[in-house]
Amino acid sequence: MIPAAPAASRKANSRITAMVRFSPEARTHWHSHPLGQTLHCTDGAGLVATRDGKVIHMRAGDTVYTPPGEEHWHGATQDSLMCHLALVEHDGGHTATWLEPVSDHDYQAAHTANA
Repeated sequence: MIPAAPAASRKANSRITAMVRFSPEARTHWHSHPLGQTLHCTDGAGLVATRDGKVIHMRAGDTVYTPPGEEHWHGATQDSLMCHLALVEHDGGHTATWLEPVSDHDYQAAHTANA
């Protein structure tokens, strides 16, 4: 996971943008994107975590980029809602590979990582 790359450095493929809202403790399943994903937090506080244990704590105004193929999850913190814009690109119509749910243990551990 790295800070968002400038738009000029990303491929000019068809993009999908979605506004996603999470209640406190809500999160996605583990997943990856064939061409990466950019998340821009617009409200609240959230987490983005990767399989190797990296965690970014997001607040409104923060932007995070997950590289192609990186398995990750994102969601709200325990005590805050979170809303983000999710920007992904099509790869032959494919935008994500969805995996298993994030365990409560992994979710709890992310709150103390890099805090």
